[in-house]
Amino acid sequence: MIVVPAIDIRGGKCVRLERGDFARETVFDDDPAVPAARWVAEGAEALHIVDLDGARVGHSDNRRAVESVITEARRKPGVVVELGGGIRDLAAVEHWLGVGVDRVILGTAAVRRPELVEQAAAAYPERVWVGIDARDGVVATDGWTRQAGLRAVELASQVVDRGAAGLIYTDIERDGLRTGVNVAATAEFARGAGVPVYASGGVASADDINALRASRSSGIAGVIVGRALYDGSIKLQDLLAAART
Repeated sequence: MIVVPAIDIRGGKCVRLERGDFARETVFDDDPAVPAARWVAEGAEALHIVDLDGARVGHSDNRRAVESVITEARRKPGVVVELGGGIRDLAAVEHWLGVGVDRVILGTAAVRRPELVEQAAAAYPERVWVGIDARDGVVATDGWTRQAGLRAVELASQVVDRGAAGLIYTDIERDGLRTGVNVAATAEFARGAGVPVYASGGVASADDINALRASRSSGIAGVIVGRALYDGSIKLQDLLAAART
């Protein structure tokens, strides 16, 4: 199982939100490249970047910050960089894959323009994933500010049929709270997906990694970790050790 540190960017800074609430933001570093360098130095095999401004309104001015994270990741061969947030047309997909992102994550666009998933996946096989963020199993879009009226498992089936190579499942109610991963919901989601699934939201300790590993047969291939790393309540090395046990 792969452990992926998250780097959420808003206004050019590295931040974390609670339950996706933009009013409940904590700034952890003015320069997102700093935590990127730290996680890579500590053994991260991948970085998960989210452009929060892009996710909310569909465009942003965070390109320079994102590119600085890519630069840090490239200092160590083999580190995978994935990016989501505001990628809503094929031109954006092409841009980010062209400047060093290994994998793009489509979110709101997968709901509103499902044909984009098919077009992007056909053009860039294995490099297009879909992020499915849910409250009580119902998909949320636009930086989690709107409900899509669609069940997460339904969307998963649709985007996989259109070529999505993997999925990221986020339990919004746990995100940023360190209350533990919703393993049962993630496993249920992953079971019918047919592609690798990364869990996201609520990681509090290595126990979460162990619980997810116990459900790997369902298709859970990785876990994204945010706030608990940034506030120092857990160490990346401990999570990596648990993932490799």
